[in-house]
Amino acid sequence: MMQQSREDLRIDKFLWSVRLYKTRSKATEACKKGRIFIGDIAVKASRQVTKDEIIKVKKPPVLYTYRIKELPVSRMSAKLADDFIEDLTPEDEKIKLDLKQKAGMNKHRYKGSGRPTKKDRRDLDKFRNR
Repeated sequence: MMQQSREDLRIDKFLWSVRLYKTRSKATEACKKGRIFIGDIAVKASRQVTKDEIIKVKKPPVLYTYRIKELPVSRMSAKLADDFIEDLTPEDEKIKLDLKQKAGMNKHRYKGSGRPTKKDRRDLDKFRNR
């Protein structure tokens, strides 16, 4: 079931509606920080978007690329979000995210365990340089 669509919509509201950001204020903050691009130009939160525009969203280290299929009337469930955006992100960008997640696997230290010892650091270096 597809919801109704509109002619134009603020970029911050769109990003929130299609669940790219958890809150609208976080979407607005991303715009202020220059992490949202349309046509390689950073946009303000008040920028109106229309159907078929290409949006780039920088969530370090990945630069996601999306095409707007339709503009939603309101926020929808995550299942319906795919009806409104098309993910055009290249595979090499997605690989960056996998690498970051794998590199961070061993970084967690339990509270109160203190600084890593010299042996711990050597072991970490060996693991990272495999």
